[in-house]
Amino acid sequence: MQITRATDYAVRVMVYLATLPEETRIAAPAVASGIGAPVSFVSKVLQKLVQRGMVTSHRGAGGGFELAIDPKDVSLLNVVEMVEGPLQINLCLPGKASCDRASWCGAHPIWADAQTALKSVLASASIAQLARKSVANLAKVAQGTAQNAVRIETTQPGRGKRSG
Repeated sequence: MQITRATDYAVRVMVYLATLPEETRIAAPAVASGIGAPVSFVSKVLQKLVQRGMVTSHRGAGGGFELAIDPKDVSLLNVVEMVEGPLQINLCLPGKASCDRASWCGAHPIWADAQTALKSVLASASIAQLARKSVANLAKVAQGTAQNAVRIETTQPGRGKRSG
């Protein structure tokens, strides 16, 4: 089982927008660059997010896209289901009435438990939490990169103290 690219990009867009200061508007190409995705695909994802009321679009000078709702109030499950539709890991799960095997199938309760667990995990992660974690993780990566650059510079031949 794998989420679609559209879902991945929708999550990236929501998290990226949540990292920006409130009321910051940003153009689609800048969003695409910020999340490392093609502008054409990101534009379609942004349209869907606007249609669902998660993002607002403003035209003209000073226009762009911004979050329409508080990222604390949006879960990862909300975004996944906005793109994919209701989470359903097996066709037999919308309800026992939809599956004539549910009463005796040994796999049915496992599928149901797995779906419940997945929904719970996705529902427990807000876009605001993911944005905070992303910013913190990016800062750690940047700090590590800077430290490595200093180490490389000081160990290059001809640099630093000379002996003799």
